[in-house]
Amino acid sequence: MLYKHFAVPVDGSPLSSSTVEQAVDLANACQARITFIHAKPDFAASGDGALLHAMTPDAFAEISAGGARAIVAKAQAAARAAGVASEAVIVTHDRPHEAILACAQENDCDLIVIASRGQGTIGRLLGQSVTERVVHGSVLPVLITTVLRNRPLNDEARAVAVIRDEHRSLAAVIYAVQSALEHPPMDRPLTALLGAMLDYIEAFPERSHHPKEDAYLFRALQRRTSAVDEVLRALEGQHARGPEDIAQLRMSLLDWTQGKDSAREAFAHLFDEFAQAQWAHMSLEERLVLPAASQYLTEQDWAEIVAAFEGNGDPRFHEDRSFDAMFTRLLNLSVGLPVGDGAGVQFEGH
Repeated sequence: MLYKHFAVPVDGSPLSSSTVEQAVDLANACQARITFIHAKPDFAASGDGALLHAMTPDAFAEISAGGARAIVAKAQAAARAAGVASEAVIVTHDRPHEAILACAQENDCDLIVIASRGQGTIGRLLGQSVTERVVHGSVLPVLITTVLRNRPLNDEARAVAVIRDEHRSLAAVIYAVQSALEHPPMDRPLTALLGAMLDYIEAFPERSHHPKEDAYLFRALQRRTSAVDEVLRALEGQHARGPEDIAQLRMSLLDWTQGKDSAREAFAHLFDEFAQAQWAHMSLEERLVLPAASQYLTEQDWAEIVAAFEGNGDPRFHEDRSFDAMFTRLLNLSVGLPVGDGAGVQFEGH
């Protein structure tokens, strides 16, 4: 039987991210679509949540949203990069396995793709008991993908995971900008939201991610092989043009805020060109550069790369801020915008 609609639980853990990549590859091969499911606890049911809701509803809304939208946005970015159609469901539920089973059936999925942790340790949602309860309670076929063992990931696997995750974050913010242009939020100024998203794009990929790729990943490859020199030169040229691209977007957004004729359409067109260039750029890195790095780089090379990307240890690239927090904040500010290729749905249940 060829399955056409996967239900894939996600929780933002490394194992969940690995399962997303595997599910996307399988869906691409099967020409299937995916519904990503994220279950979050009911913050309103707690004493602190009820008090915060009564005193400061705006703060309650942000805290209760947590990282849910960020988690599903990254998963959908992975699907979008592979050309796989996806939707996202965020469920408020204190029993994750029940949420997974209910959402899979309500969305007419024909296969649940879920991870098993083996003997290792993973995040809250995809615990061994959750996987077992899904298997025992499901009337749908269940595919158990990744088994995480006690042995830790090596430096190469950790580095590649971080690079892919950072790509997914950038892709999710770019898509959020496009969604905001198509479906403007009703409760906040659109240009202010777009400005905040440009701040993130400039601060994270342009000042941190891209310079680290140049200084560590690309340089290591250039030392070990000439096989991808042409590709690396093209990518480095695109990195070098990044500040100019952002400056043009900012000027275009300023024209819009000043009410100049056709400024909104001009910004949307300019950003669409920027987005297409970023999709192609990240695709080139993942299709050609990372496989070449896996083939040619040494353990010492990977140790230096993972230290740079995981630890922000190089003072040239240090930022006194949390990019994860910035990313989550932006995605929560965009509440009301579509979270995926189809309409996102939020269920409430206990």
